Amino acid sequence: MTPIPNPHREVFEDVLELPSPWPMHHGGAIERARVAYRIEGPPGAPLVAAIGGISGHRVVCAGEPGAWWSALVGDGQGVDRRRYRVLGIDYLGGSGDSAAPVPGAPFPSVSAYDQAAAIAAILQHRDLGSLHAIVGASYGGQVALAFAARHPERVGRLVVVSAADRAQPLATARRCVQRQIVREALERGDGPAGLKLARALAMTTYRSASEFAERFGGPPTFEHGRFVFPVERYLFARGDDYVRRYRAESFLALSESIDLFAIDPATVRVPVTLIAVHEDQLVPIADVRALAARLGGPTRLVEVNSLYGHDAFLKESDMLNPIVARALSEGVAT
Repeated sequence: MTPIPNPHREVFEDVLELPSPWPMHHGGAIERARVAYRIEGPPGAPLVAAIGGISGHRVVCAGEPGAWWSALVGDGQGVDRRRYRVLGIDYLGGSGDSAAPVPGAPFPSVSAYDQAAAIAAILQHRDLGSLHAIVGASYGGQVALAFAARHPERVGRLVVVSAADRAQPLATARRCVQRQIVREALERGDGPAGLKLARALAMTTYRSASEFAERFGGPPTFEHGRFVFPVERYLFARGDDYVRRYRAESFLALSESIDLFAIDPATVRVPVTLIAVHEDQLVPIADVRALAARLGGPTRLVEVNSLYGHDAFLKESDMLNPIVARALSEGVAT
């Protein structure tokens, strides 16, 4: 583990070489498997894993270059870096420094259980004991549930935002189309073009209809022989940005991983705080309510409204920080 100098806290990053071949939940194995991770916070403080959507990575905390969860993790926030050590990982199969697909080479299907196994390997390798909590949103919520089911002795509690015990079929339908766009583009030798379109389509599912109406209700402009709508500028700009930092092959692996996830909620017996968003198109509130009713341990369901829909975990800092802070300090928010 390599220390990164900082006058206020300890920050470490490392790439753990996993036993190879590393067996995968859905079959197959990864040769030369590895998982990249980062830990920062006060030495000896309780350890909290903070994991999010498939675009998340190991740099989590506000104030760090490239941090992806600055809305919720950082000094004085829901996951308070002054009170907790924060663990972030690069997902197996993702676009970070963990083991991932390479163009033209086979790569096994990835499960949330595989991500959970990688986190458990980090804890064992660094002799870190157990996690005080996992705070997981979207795909990270699936990973949190998988970890608690497989390693209940290694985590004290969960905070799960916008995730359920399995993918919603309509959300799977949308992601299947996105993945096929990318596959066909890869077959033509232009994966980035497909990834741009898939990301643009995905953006229509992350936010609410109300937000789109509020932001993009203006008239189109006529340019280069056609009409250009305000919303398409936004969607394709987001697609271009995504292509600069994400690989098509990784998108396929982790998008599929979301839809492969399924868990028996009764096997999760640690305390869980669930946060559900009424406007979430991808994880309907009815699915989260059903999960809450079937979990095997103490459960608290918090329902919120957000113009940002599924992306509330990235945007709603004022709303979510107090809920998360209390859940971490008490186990289950009341």
